[in-house]
Amino acid sequence: PSLTSGSLLVGLYTLSDFGAVSIMRYPTFTWVIYQQYQSAFNQSLAAIFSLILVSIAVFLLITERLNRGRYRYYQSTGVPRIRSVASLGGWKIPALVFVTSIVMLALILPVGVLCYWVVRGVYEGEPLLLLWHATMNSIWVSTLSAFIAVAFALPVVILIVRYTSLFSKALEILSFVGYALPGIVIALTLVFFGISYAQPIYQTIWILVFAYIVLAFPVALGPIRSSLVQISPTLEDAARSLGRNSLKTIWSVNAPLMRSGLLMGAALVFLVTMKELPATLILGPLGFKTLATSVWSASTEAFFAQAAAPALTLILASSVPIGFLLVYERKFSI
Repeated sequence: PSLTSGSLLVGLYTLSDFGAVSIMRYPTFTWVIYQQYQSAFNQSLAAIFSLILVSIAVFLLITERLNRGRYRYYQSTGVPRIRSVASLGGWKIPALVFVTSIVMLALILPVGVLCYWVVRGVYEGEPLLLLWHATMNSIWVSTLSAFIAVAFALPVVILIVRYTSLFSKALEILSFVGYALPGIVIALTLVFFGISYAQPIYQTIWILVFAYIVLAFPVALGPIRSSLVQISPTLEDAARSLGRNSLKTIWSVNAPLMRSGLLMGAALVFLVTMKELPATLILGPLGFKTLATSVWSASTEAFFAQAAAPALTLILASSVPIGFLLVYERKFSI
């Protein structure tokens, strides 16, 4: 289930990504939609492209749902599985080179380039801006979004996994569709909604957090669902037979056993919202800056030395809480 959820999220994220394709000028649906909204002001054509994008996402979700079938990922017996270490033999060095190259390309190389631009900017007399206010804004809205998203995802996951029906299957597909929508589409939709029906919360932190939750909800859904499908329903039946109602069963049985999934879901939502750009630019309150918007503002004007410092701060601010959550999860899983 973890491999399936991860693959699905990667596919949906690739469909909805905006930052990388816009900087590299690669013509995808998200980039074309942004051009239609910003340049041509053709909302009808942009809406058509958005519907096509949603259709592709729904196709991926239905395909994944059909391939999943009715597999069970839990065991009814209490016998622990004996873990053994597999010897790689002659494949040990190639495997080490492979995983090392992944870390180099995904982490060391980008961080090294950013450090180079920071050093070069300081050497050329560029002031080193730490952007404490933007950092606090990013951490605050990301933490708030993570907790709310996990709180909303838990009952949805229980309904999807434990009460299989046509409604729950449709709800699962709809829950993942939001992740395939570009942030600009969600943001402009909420702009219209806020102006027309929710003016008291328009251009406040709450409508921005709501946009974050819509965009990142499937990120929380995947790990939580992967944790629940590995828990035998007989444990819940036993709790109910001992007098626990549904809410107490969730709190005393499901939540402790799903701790790793809940923490990982919160961590992934935190990461997604920390770097979310279009929704923040459009829905953020006046004067509200985050690390992502600071990086975007500097990079669009080709001030790479100015963009490097907040980019490194964004990496640090994201990695420290995630590392804490992973250490906490590992501590209680031993």
